[in-house]
Amino acid sequence: MNTDTASVSRKLSLSDILDHREYERIRVARQAEVFEIKRRRRISLGTMITVMFENRETMQAQIQEMLRVEKVLTDEGVLEELKAYNPLIPEAGQLSATLFIELTSDAQVREWLPKLVGIERGIGLKLSSGEIVRAVVDEAHAEQLTREDVTAAVHYIRFEFSAQQVEDFAEGSVQLVSTLPNYIEATELAEFTVAELLGDLKN
Repeated sequence: MNTDTASVSRKLSLSDILDHREYERIRVARQAEVFEIKRRRRISLGTMITVMFENRETMQAQIQEMLRVEKVLTDEGVLEELKAYNPLIPEAGQLSATLFIELTSDAQVREWLPKLVGIERGIGLKLSSGEIVRAVVDEAHAEQLTREDVTAAVHYIRFEFSAQQVEDFAEGSVQLVSTLPNYIEATELAEFTVAELLGDLKN
């Protein structure tokens, strides 16, 4: 991972979160902005998996919506949300993503959640050099989401890049891949997605 000690943390603090009245005044416009950000960061991998690359803005929007839905009014409540979502904000040299298994019927759920056990560790980013940067999963978190015989529909993953891997990523021709035997897939990232994610990787 790029460990430049001069880089500033991107984590959100209490002062970054609007109170309910402030947020309601800008909510419609802000949702439109975040929709466009997410469009550039959302990747379909095959027919069943979507990977959403998160950043500070997507997480800030998620927190604001959670606070709105849950009607959280206290600083303590906001801090709990920050504690939950801040780990999903990538620092320089990292990419962070939410992986969604998109199943539309009970039959698909019964068939595929057992078949996709381990999917969170089978995801990678294949660089133009041919090297694959593998997803990293927090073990404690993974244990809450996956059992030996069935996986969860949502996973949180990150990618740790060396300085050379960041340079290789910047050259383009990046593929998001799954190497899980039950789900071999690959899709090339659009140029605008590569450019967007470079903003996460670099200071």
